[in-house]
Amino acid sequence: MSDSPLAMPVVDAALEQRLVARLARIEELLVEHCRARTPFVTEAATHLMTAGGKRFRPLLVLLAAEAGPHPQADEVDTAACVVELTHVASLYHDDVMDEAALRRGADTANARWDNHVAILTGDFLFGKSSELTADLGPDAVRIQAQTFTSLVEGQILETVEPGPDEDPLAHYLEVVAGKTGSLIATSARYGAMFSGASPEVVEALRAYGEIVGSTFQLSDDILDIASESHTSGKTPGTDLREGVPTLPSLMAQASTDPADARLLELLGRPLTDDAEHAEALDLLRKHPAMDQARAYVLGQATVAKQHLEVLEPGPVRTALASFVDVVATRSA
Repeated sequence: MSDSPLAMPVVDAALEQRLVARLARIEELLVEHCRARTPFVTEAATHLMTAGGKRFRPLLVLLAAEAGPHPQADEVDTAACVVELTHVASLYHDDVMDEAALRRGADTANARWDNHVAILTGDFLFGKSSELTADLGPDAVRIQAQTFTSLVEGQILETVEPGPDEDPLAHYLEVVAGKTGSLIATSARYGAMFSGASPEVVEALRAYGEIVGSTFQLSDDILDIASESHTSGKTPGTDLREGVPTLPSLMAQASTDPADARLLELLGRPLTDDAEHAEALDLLRKHPAMDQARAYVLGQATVAKQHLEVLEPGPVRTALASFVDVVATRSA
């Protein structure tokens, strides 16, 4: 995957070449869509857009469009821009909420300017995304509104503790589906839809995208515990240190084994003490919840690939299935 110019493995050379060329055009369009009437707003809007990123969402639009009879349709390019503008807009807001100083190796907008500029720039990009969506027709407007609602609701739910009668794991999975799964589901849906694919294919790719989006986050959860910093490039146990719920920690917290008393004591609260953090990380790595979490992710990958069975065998189906495998097995 790292040797490819794309954010997913595409073994068919002709398909890869088409996608690389199309994605380059999307990149140009995105910069154009970030332009505003004033230089300052343009600078703020392009700040994160030009800082890099895998462009997975627009790429998924383009790949899903290959499942329809008109993958080169202008509406497909527009839809690719819509989902990436929405995604980048949400990053401006995320960085304010997280008080983040860096994003993709660059200063965040809130760090470079202030929270007001960051929030309003995110709003500006949401507006640009909405303008483009209007060009795609009323169905796209409805889908985009529903997607945005899910995304925001997922963000809100993340800040709310589950109720006393609510399953914490189910609550968390709902957060992930909203925050991450919804926009990726719409990416795949748009690609199929605007290339003229059948309703059956459109729905199958929507369902596929929702699972892939959620699974990507759940794999990150496992990697946060399992990875070594020299292999992942990240500090292990960051979520654990901050008391952020993740798939493995929530599965471990469901344990009723008295032997897990110390781990349960440590989980669910910030671990600012280095010794306690190291202890919790060690206990969780050895806990059956890690294998349970991996099994859940692999099971989700299987379901995602089952949705692809409506597609004809070939390079597009292979690429979509391969990406699921990459997402799922990187945590194995």
